[in-house]
Amino acid sequence: MSLFRLDASIRVEGSHSRAIADIVEQEWRTVHPESAVVTRQIGIDPVPATAWATAVKATSVPPADRSPAQIRSLELAEAEAEQLIGADALLFAVPLYNFGVSQHFKTWVDLVICDPRMRSGVEPATAGKRAVLVTVRGGSYAAGTPREGWDHATAWMRRILADVWKLDLKVVESEFTLAGVNPAFERFKDLARQIRAAAEETARDHGRNLAGELRV
Repeated sequence: MSLFRLDASIRVEGSHSRAIADIVEQEWRTVHPESAVVTRQIGIDPVPATAWATAVKATSVPPADRSPAQIRSLELAEAEAEQLIGADALLFAVPLYNFGVSQHFKTWVDLVICDPRMRSGVEPATAGKRAVLVTVRGGSYAAGTPREGWDHATAWMRRILADVWKLDLKVVESEFTLAGVNPAFERFKDLARQIRAAAEETARDHGRNLAGELRV
C-alpha cells in the first residue's frame, strides 16, 4: 500500500493547507503504519516552467529526432505521472493564490497530461483511485459574500481530478485563513476558528475513509 501526497504551498511553516493535509496523512498512517508515503513538494521544488511546452512540442516529433531538452521533458512527465499511477491513494494540498489555482499545480498538471497514460481523451491510468483534495482560501468567496465567484481554482481542480483523471475524489475546504493576520478579517476570527475546526473534522473523516477502504 502506498500514499502519494502533493503539496503546492510556497510555505512550509504556517501553511494551512499543509496542516490540514497532515491530518489526512496521519489517519492514513494510523491504519497503514508500514506503508510508504511518497511526497512531492511542488511549491518549493516546482516543475520547470518550460517543461510542459517542451514536452508538448516533443510529442509531434519522431523519437529519433527529439532534442535532449525534449527527451528530458518527456522523461519528467513520465516520472511525475508514475508517482500518481503507482500509488494506491492520493492526497493533494493546494491553496488558492490570487483568486486562482497555484501556478505550480497548474504547471505540474499540464506536464502530467503529456504522459500518454494521462492524456486527455484516454481512460486515465488513475481512474477509480481514491483521493483527497485539501484547499484553503485566505478570505471567503461563498454565496452572498462581496467576492462570491472569485474562487477560480476549486472548480477547476475538481474538473481535473474528478472528471479528467477520474479519481474518486473527496474535498476538504477551509476559509478565512488570513483572519488574525490581515486586519481586514479581524472581525471574522471566531468564524474562522469554526470553519477550521469543521475542516479538520472533515479531514479526519476523509483520511479514515481513504485508509480504511484500502485496508488489507
